[in-house]
Amino acid sequence: MKITNDIKYIGVNDHEIDLFEGQYEVPNGIAYNSYVIIDEKIAVMDTVDCRFDRQWLQNLAAALDGRSPDYLIVQHMEPDHSSSIRAFTDAYPEATVVSSDKAFTMMKNFFGADFTQRRLVVGEGARLSLGRHELSFITAPMVHWPEVIMTYDSTDRVLFSADGFGKFGALDVEEEWDCEARRYYFGIVGKYGAQVTSVLAKAKTLDIAIICPLHGPILCENLEHYLRLYGIWASYGVESEGVVIAYTSVYGNTQRAVLELKELLEQGGCAKVTLHDLARTDMAEAVEDAFRYGKLVLATTTYNNDIFPFMRAFIHHLVERGYKNRTVALIENGSWAPAAARVMRGMLEACRGLTFAETAVRITSALNEESRARLAELAAELCRMN
Repeated sequence: MKITNDIKYIGVNDHEIDLFEGQYEVPNGIAYNSYVIIDEKIAVMDTVDCRFDRQWLQNLAAALDGRSPDYLIVQHMEPDHSSSIRAFTDAYPEATVVSSDKAFTMMKNFFGADFTQRRLVVGEGARLSLGRHELSFITAPMVHWPEVIMTYDSTDRVLFSADGFGKFGALDVEEEWDCEARRYYFGIVGKYGAQVTSVLAKAKTLDIAIICPLHGPILCENLEHYLRLYGIWASYGVESEGVVIAYTSVYGNTQRAVLELKELLEQGGCAKVTLHDLARTDMAEAVEDAFRYGKLVLATTTYNNDIFPFMRAFIHHLVERGYKNRTVALIENGSWAPAAARVMRGMLEACRGLTFAETAVRITSALNEESRARLAELAAELCRMN
């Protein structure tokens, strides 16, 4: 794939994988992106997962057309991008490895070698000339590992953004960018909003025509859209108006309650109501929606004087990722000693900027006239907040 006259895509698609990072479902696979800049000197941008190192080296050789690379620029040391470094250095023993100081420490940990005799350490503002192409480096610590750098090519106005602006899905599958990029962001990068905001501020000083991430498609049109969404996500802002109902149900009574609430909300004018059965849904999808929309209803059973395990896991994911600036409503169910609302609220104490709905709903085993009335009050309160 030709990106510009001098920049070529040499990455690979992975349709063998079922869980990315051992937890995220990727039904459409994942792309491991790598690029090569052909100039007086040649720079290769990152490697790929070592399961595909042979295919990647073949792609590289075809792009080189008989030449040899001068540099391998390593922006991120996560193995899906770095585990073919050794295959590259063996194939091209004269090439210099370019990366951050922390990355070389990680190379020692991964490969038993930090390439002392053939390395170039770069930091914020460092420059590398390939001839016509002038590269500058941007440090991006904790987006989402501490060693990360990004690279800007001022000649073709290309930002090589490491894992930033990445998404799930292989490049030979057509799908909407927003949904899988959002799930990727909040699953993997979401904890580091402040660090992403810092890198976005640096990006605003650059004249960018193309963004080349390490996962997902090359972005070369409507860049304002992607930058705007990243700005919202990094600041924990509300992307879309709507209500997310996340629930667990043992014998169906809590489920019946949330289905009634959904109907009441829709009747009350809430145009978007999303329902997640946490025992069955893709947890990453539920987390994504919780960050996308402005209102969240948590409904669960008291379980061993605690809450149902899937709800505990869900709230943990939210807290870990810095959930904030949302409205939260609580529904608890318990047959003899309801404790779920207390436990859920306690778990969320670490989250800043949350507004709890005044109406709390308690179900004692099954819906009755009183709890149905409270559901109606809660629906009316949430709809008034639109």
